[in-house]
Amino acid sequence: MSELLDLAGIFVFALSGALMGVRKRLDAVGMGVLAGMTALGGGVVRDLILNVRPIAFQSLGYVLVPIAATVIVFFFHPHVARVMPAILVLDAAGLGLFCAVGTEKAMEYGLSPLHSALLGVTTAVGGGMLRDVLAGEIPTLLYDRQLYAVPALLGSAVMAGLSSYGWHGWPATLAAALLAFGLRIAAMRFKWRAPLARGVHE
Repeated sequence: MSELLDLAGIFVFALSGALMGVRKRLDAVGMGVLAGMTALGGGVVRDLILNVRPIAFQSLGYVLVPIAATVIVFFFHPHVARVMPAILVLDAAGLGLFCAVGTEKAMEYGLSPLHSALLGVTTAVGGGMLRDVLAGEIPTLLYDRQLYAVPALLGSAVMAGLSSYGWHGWPATLAAALLAFGLRIAAMRFKWRAPLARGVHE
């Protein structure tokens, strides 16, 4: 079940990466690279920091899902773009899932709660940051005006706190994921924005 949820999150992230490739007028290879980086980049970075073989290289599904997302966007990108509101909701769900799972895995490998939370955020937003760099964009992480990294940070912090007090497994993961998901949805719904430096205007 957990692997199916993981693959679902990877699929949604891969769609956003492939769509970025379309907007940048990249060819099919470029779209596939952006899709793969967006979907798998955060998890690969997490596993390399933990000094374990990345899970993306242990299952064929982790390779096939981004390829499938790329093919779908390649042929049907106008239709995919039209359902972006729904994709953004699924993206928020993937954000919540990845930040919680990434934090829990870091705790299992003996990292402190603070470092585990940071690694959970890396899992959730690292792929998007790699996508933006490859596409020649300023990474969203550096101007989190739509509150993307902040929900992931809060979800990761809750996951680390629960794990510290012995709360493990799917109930803790679900609680942390739902918190991050809810905050991200609320940020989109109510257009919450992170503050700019004093004296700096839009």
